[in-house]
Amino acid sequence: MEIWIQQFMSQFGNLGVFLLIFIENVFPPIPSELILTFGGFMTASTSMSVASVIIFATLGSLLGALLLYALGYLLGSERLKPLLDQYGSIIHLSYEDVQKALKWYSRYEGKTVFFCRMVPLIRSLISIPAGMAKMSISAFILLTTLGSLIWNSVLVFAGAMLGEHWTDILTIMDTYSWITYGLLFVGLLAVIIRWIRKKD
Repeated sequence: MEIWIQQFMSQFGNLGVFLLIFIENVFPPIPSELILTFGGFMTASTSMSVASVIIFATLGSLLGALLLYALGYLLGSERLKPLLDQYGSIIHLSYEDVQKALKWYSRYEGKTVFFCRMVPLIRSLISIPAGMAKMSISAFILLTTLGSLIWNSVLVFAGAMLGEHWTDILTIMDTYSWITYGLLFVGLLAVIIRWIRKKD
């Protein structure tokens, strides 16, 4: 997949960045870290600029997020479950994943939409519960754009600065992902323990 992504971006430039980031938001397993850092690296040898890569990536992020927001808004929990049970494996998305994201959204609402845009995998999922909860579309667009802009900018700048060593950032991001998932797990565990204690 990595080779195909690089070839696609080399052929289509900024449009390739836009399309791949849009797809990455809808199909979470596609790594945005690879797309963005390679896009940053490409600015040294093509007509693409750091600013243009960031802009096209952010537009792709927003469009993908809006599609998932609309899915959550229009279908709701009851209609979404049978669809994900039947077709979720195709896009590597389960109803349980959505339920976890919904719990985080219910707890922190707007803050979750903003901060989760900087967390691998969850950055895509959070759009669905935001739609299910009928979050204000203007607030959703603003928070999604800001969160995506920060995430995209950091990775594109990193790719541009590292140059031929742009792949080094992928190792760092892999570590970041595991640390983030660990913290989320600990946080979820703390919530469960607190809920059990209250019940007793």
